[in-house]
Amino acid sequence: MTDSSETYDLVILGGGSGGYACALRAAQLGLSVALVEKDKLGGTCLHKGCIPTKALLHAAEVADSTRESAKFGVKATLEGIDMPGVHTYKDGVIGRLHKGLQGLVKAAKVTYVEGAGKVVGKDDAGTAVEVDGRRLVGRTLVLATGSRPVTLPGIEITGRVMTSEGALTLQEVPQRVVVLGGGVIGCELASVFASFGSTVTIVEALPRLLAPEEPSISKTLERSFKKRKIGVKTNTRCAAVTQNDDVATVELDNGEKLEADLVLVAVGRGPVTDGLGYEELGLEMERGFVLADERCRTNVEGVRAVGDIVPGLQLAHRGFAQGILVAEDIAGLDPEPIEESGIPRITYTDPEVASVGVTEAKAKEVHGDDAVEAIEFNLGGNGKSQMLATSGFVKVVRVKDGPVVGIHMIGARMGEQIGEAQLIVGWEALPEEVAQFVHAHPTQNEALGEAHMALAGKPLHAHA
Repeated sequence: MTDSSETYDLVILGGGSGGYACALRAAQLGLSVALVEKDKLGGTCLHKGCIPTKALLHAAEVADSTRESAKFGVKATLEGIDMPGVHTYKDGVIGRLHKGLQGLVKAAKVTYVEGAGKVVGKDDAGTAVEVDGRRLVGRTLVLATGSRPVTLPGIEITGRVMTSEGALTLQEVPQRVVVLGGGVIGCELASVFASFGSTVTIVEALPRLLAPEEPSISKTLERSFKKRKIGVKTNTRCAAVTQNDDVATVELDNGEKLEADLVLVAVGRGPVTDGLGYEELGLEMERGFVLADERCRTNVEGVRAVGDIVPGLQLAHRGFAQGILVAEDIAGLDPEPIEESGIPRITYTDPEVASVGVTEAKAKEVHGDDAVEAIEFNLGGNGKSQMLATSGFVKVVRVKDGPVVGIHMIGARMGEQIGEAQLIVGWEALPEEVAQFVHAHPTQNEALGEAHMALAGKPLHAHA
């Protein structure tokens, strides 16, 4: 490597959740860091994913609250959705967070490099990344280049057909929306557009929405969506999409045709790894993903990988935690590996879905049918849920005479309960122990406590 190279303890390729978390923690620990980002600091999560989507979902909640205010004795009229105004609100949230993050990186004295980086070689000094002719050498290289929307074969993303990224910038509310994909992204955006007044239909190839969740969660969500007049077509595939200036037409595998003003392709996200020099470096890869172990180590010495490019849950907080783990591992702190099943998962639909740990079926697969028990506590018995006019339940899965291994919830604001749920599962608490906690009244948090009371054999607001 040439004398003009700049050498750092860490060079991080990608400034999203995993990359910037790794940079900040490494700098805290006294390591020299260069952070390379081709777009904006904060990555997809801050600018094109989590934050803008959840801002739209909050605006959708405000719309629904206004529309339904009469049942709470409040007289209000929803005049309509001002999409430019929604974007002003959303972009303000993004802008404030972006500015704060830029300040954190600057204060940490991280060398921030704007531009498209590419891995160009490795020798005894480390692994080199080139950015617009500038050569950065990392004694450790951390790959954190994230993911992008996946499209369907034969479907061109243009005009009325777009991915989630395009949907986040629409300047008017489409009258008819067909969402291809009933996973987290598809369900969240279907919920947004329905609240904004669109007629929405979800097309999902699998037998149910949110397939990785508990079957009862999927069933409850589908029932809630249908009450909101969101069409749900499961076990159904898209055969073709055509469009003209006036309309897009989705042809299904059963011959049915759906007309739409917007076709949203939300079938998942794939890794951003092409053309970045990963294969030339000799990294072991699979379907474009970089393979890494529980400490985010790849098969190439001195190269780590975090976030969406590593097979597993594609969640910003997973990448964030992996970035911290890598920084601490390199600094010699020997952190505990991250347990994938202990990572909380939330779908911010109306109603919200929140879960942590394993499903009942998975627990039985591991421990045996007779060694697992579960209970559902219906939110109908929870005072705060009644005030919020929401329905749903909390399901707790345990090993018999052993710890809780899974908590699964659906209902308005249930994502706010995931913190305690994560502690219960992560610390392998017994239902009998959780049942002793005093949960504040009236809160939805009580529902979590009551579910554990029921599983401990002392139900009060639930039938045994």
